[in-house]
Amino acid sequence: MDIPSFQSTYGQSWQKIVAKYQNPQRIRSIGQLLNTLIPYALVWWAMVKCLSVSFWLTIPLILIAAGLLVRIFIIFHDCGHGSFFKSHQANNFWGFITGVLTFTPYQYWRHEHAVHHSHSGDLDHRGAGEVWTMTVKEYLQASRWTRIRYRFVRNPVCLFVIGPSILFLIVHRLYFRKSGTNGYKSVYLTNVGILVTAVTMSYLIGLKTYLLIQLPVVMIAASAGVWLFYVQHQFEGVYWERHEKWDYVTEALKGSSFLKLPRVLQWFTGNIGFHHIHHLSPRIPNYFLERCYKENPLFQAIKPITLLTSLKSLTFRLWDEQHNRLVGFDYLRKLKYIQLT
Repeated sequence: MDIPSFQSTYGQSWQKIVAKYQNPQRIRSIGQLLNTLIPYALVWWAMVKCLSVSFWLTIPLILIAAGLLVRIFIIFHDCGHGSFFKSHQANNFWGFITGVLTFTPYQYWRHEHAVHHSHSGDLDHRGAGEVWTMTVKEYLQASRWTRIRYRFVRNPVCLFVIGPSILFLIVHRLYFRKSGTNGYKSVYLTNVGILVTAVTMSYLIGLKTYLLIQLPVVMIAASAGVWLFYVQHQFEGVYWERHEKWDYVTEALKGSSFLKLPRVLQWFTGNIGFHHIHHLSPRIPNYFLERCYKENPLFQAIKPITLLTSLKSLTFRLWDEQHNRLVGFDYLRKLKYIQLT
């Protein structure tokens, strides 16, 4: 479907279509907090009990806890958009609490993520809150060291295993960019919150037990979260454009994927697979995204990707501006052959 024809097709603007879903309901938000945080606490209790017998018994529970931590991050994410509660104070409070649980400074991350939403798919404004992606031309013109570094960063092991752990456990503990006083305070207070939690848990269950549970849970959840973010913006047919041609609506609906997940994974990921709707209207709470999708053919017109088809994203490394598509490093060999012939 041609995106500019949406208004003529449906007789109303996209703003009117999404407006009815943008009002968070306190009872739904509280319910989501309860059905996420209580199971997370119970799984932690079960892991502690199982660990006293054997670490191997905790592995299935670690996977469940990691899934719940991803769901907690979605609540954190909605608070950052001001879409989880109507109250600004409530969003900030629960944003901080869930930020401590997910090892992510709330105010600092909120600023970075807002930059991502305002420039996603804009080739002239790549950077904050995004996966490093070079164009074919930029890569060919880069220094040898930059190309080596880029290949290392874009390697799946680094991108989805090593990188996420470093990001959530180390990078989020530090303050680099100039995002104002709130950014510095956010990092500092989150670190204090994590330290207090770690000390309290170590006192209650022992430092070794705490680390044997907390580290793998965070690392697995971080990897899953980065993978989700990656396939939401790096997939076959994705829309990227230079700033003068960049369009917000087109970027949202063609530059953000509709990741169709099995129901259980959709629950753990808080409906974030409906990412095309989320980027069009970040003020929609996660629990209304599926309803918005089902009630509007506008969003159903977007071709979904699945867990299986999303694996193709692993081969993408560079953006080919000439053909408006993501390509792998093997494309460079073909390009060299074409140029020679």
